[in-house]
Amino acid sequence: MRQHSLNKLEYNRVIENLMDYAVTYIGRRSIEKLQPIQDRELITHRLAETYEASQLLAKGGHPPLPSLEGMETIMGLLGTGYIMEEKDFEYIAQFARSCEQLRSYMISKKADAPIVAAYGTSMFDLKPLREAITECIDRGRIVDSASTELHKIRKKIRTAEERLQKRLETLLSRYSDSLQERLVSQRSGRYVLPIKKEYRRRVPGTVLDESSSGQTVFVEPSEVAGLQMDLSALRAEESREETQILALLSAEVEKYSYELSISLETVGHYDFLFAKAKWGLAIRGIAPELNEDRIIDLREARHPLLASQPVPLNIQLGDGYRALLITGPNTGGKTVALKTVGLLTLMAQSGLLIPAAEGSRLAIFRSVEVDIGDDQSLDSSLSTFSSHLRNVIDILAHVRSSALVLLDELATGTDPGEGVGLSIAVLEELYRRGAVIMATTHFNEIKEYARKTAGFQNARMAFDEETLSPLYRLDMGEAGNSYAFVIAAKLGISPDIVERARMIANSLKSGSGAAAGANIPAIREESSKSVRAGSPSSLKPKAKSVNSNQEPPIIWSIGDLVFIPYLKKSGIVYRLPNESGNMIIQVQKEKLSINHKRIRKYIDKKHLYPGEDYDMDIVFDSVENRKKRRLMGKRHVEGLSIQKPAED
Repeated sequence: MRQHSLNKLEYNRVIENLMDYAVTYIGRRSIEKLQPIQDRELITHRLAETYEASQLLAKGGHPPLPSLEGMETIMGLLGTGYIMEEKDFEYIAQFARSCEQLRSYMISKKADAPIVAAYGTSMFDLKPLREAITECIDRGRIVDSASTELHKIRKKIRTAEERLQKRLETLLSRYSDSLQERLVSQRSGRYVLPIKKEYRRRVPGTVLDESSSGQTVFVEPSEVAGLQMDLSALRAEESREETQILALLSAEVEKYSYELSISLETVGHYDFLFAKAKWGLAIRGIAPELNEDRIIDLREARHPLLASQPVPLNIQLGDGYRALLITGPNTGGKTVALKTVGLLTLMAQSGLLIPAAEGSRLAIFRSVEVDIGDDQSLDSSLSTFSSHLRNVIDILAHVRSSALVLLDELATGTDPGEGVGLSIAVLEELYRRGAVIMATTHFNEIKEYARKTAGFQNARMAFDEETLSPLYRLDMGEAGNSYAFVIAAKLGISPDIVERARMIANSLKSGSGAAAGANIPAIREESSKSVRAGSPSSLKPKAKSVNSNQEPPIIWSIGDLVFIPYLKKSGIVYRLPNESGNMIIQVQKEKLSINHKRIRKYIDKKHLYPGEDYDMDIVFDSVENRKKRRLMGKRHVEGLSIQKPAED
């Protein structure tokens, strides 16, 4: 699968959710590497083990996953000749003990979860290693019985310490008047007495330190110097013997390096498996049936990453048709439907349970190609249309058979006629290559194409016309609309305007280009503030012609909706006719100079915008420029400027 598609469908958030359930470093590494695969047998196995693990947890099972504390460092040091320390052996013994518990637990669950329990059999018996460690080390310290020699040395050390302590007690009594405190201290591992500085010469011995104030000196009495040297020699022997014991234990661990690595790998897989199972339970997931026949049949499917509880979707694809065109109002859930199918496909092919009802089926695809969202870049000056087109070109370069293609908002960002034609051509090519297609659109021509073309099917996102609320339900086999007229009427736009809009829409459906424009009935002209085409320099309207057969002059207003037959496009009046009768018309984001005779009026400004004082900058200017203009109205900003587009 290509990274672009994984990013668009937010596969990374799935990985993040799984990470929250992992407890070992090996489990987290497995999650980081998780990718959709195409091998049906392997996917089926991974889904089965994940579902089995989830059922084990659902029944109250609590697998005793071993702690891997310290094991990552230890495994990295094996084979390097490193002599481990006492704490390292404590970690190994703890791991070995936990593995024994996990193996025992899995044996007890063999009947309930045979696939999951089987992994426990791959774990080696580490009890001999654990016993070898515990015989020598207890609570982080090498025990006396670790070796015969160590036992002898420590016995001598205890005798030497007792002799030294008795001598120090005698000295404390003898020099009590010279002591700063009646206690024995240590400096550099040697016993000393805290003597008042003025009595230093009373105590024969060596000064090893003095206090920060200089009032106390710490003296090693000559009478104990020999005893301390004997004790130091014994402790050096002890240290050498302890090092020898640790070296022997390290060599023993080396012998178990393979067994340790396999057991660690098994524990990591269990952690990975139960992390998937825990998230599967959290999203109420199931293991879908898989097929290689390009059939998608999702029942009560839900997007797993939505914060709110999503409305379940029923989506069918591939049985009699391979292309599904989804229509409906904005914010009605069309894009969510695409993302749901795409993400659930990726999840299933990753061995993850999907949030859907039992009986759901998903196809195995070699690739999932996605054009969802607007990737336009201000730095590269890409428009919305260019961005979509670039994605489509990229998709066409990679799509072969057994691909799932998800396209959002076909034909947007450019001339509707050309955009529709290009979109249908792309759909045809993708279908010819054997892809399974899901796409969303607002355009009736594309809906009609899907209705008439074999292998294509329409669907719509349901909408409540009374409450103006999307129902987020996908109705298969029906084409929907954008509900613009319903929404406009509910929000209070005049019924006359809504009816006029219906007339225009129906006229446009009945023809194309100039013919469509000719079918639109004329509307009554009323505006004393408008300028007539016959007298562009005057605000006074001309008298009506005596000839009743002559058409009355058209009254233009800035903001009127017009149709330009030779361009087959609509636009908005930006500047009124000059002396030559040329007007500036904004067509999409371009401003074109066109003679008024080549323009046909659609709808008066007053029927489009609320009130005579409506700010037309909202229509003609960019959001960025309007922000700049408001800022300039408040204060001077050095270097701030507004650039107006050229008028052709």
